[in-house]
Amino acid sequence: MSWLFLIAAGLFEMSGVLMINVYQHHKNIYSLLGLAASFLLSFICLSIAMKSLPMGTAYAVWTGLGAAGGAILGIIFYKESKDWRRIACIIVIIAAVAGIKLSE
Repeated sequence: MSWLFLIAAGLFEMSGVLMINVYQHHKNIYSLLGLAASFLLSFICLSIAMKSLPMGTAYAVWTGLGAAGGAILGIIFYKESKDWRRIACIIVIIAAVAGIKLSE
């Protein structure tokens, strides 16, 4: 169950990163509330996951999901670079997160 909360934390982290960009383009109360809610839910889920997962593992997976997910969302929604080196680095991040899970 802790891993589900950790994945949820990563997804909310990705949502928060997306909402930062939304807020930059539409500075209104709704985008600010979406930003705050995303990061708040991310921290809550991370906190729950860390009750039974080691801190280093939980934090590494959480940040990896947020970083890779944020980059992927930028490619999909904001036409950011799809250079093969960037894609390769995202794959390395995802592989590292999977490796951490497998070594648990």
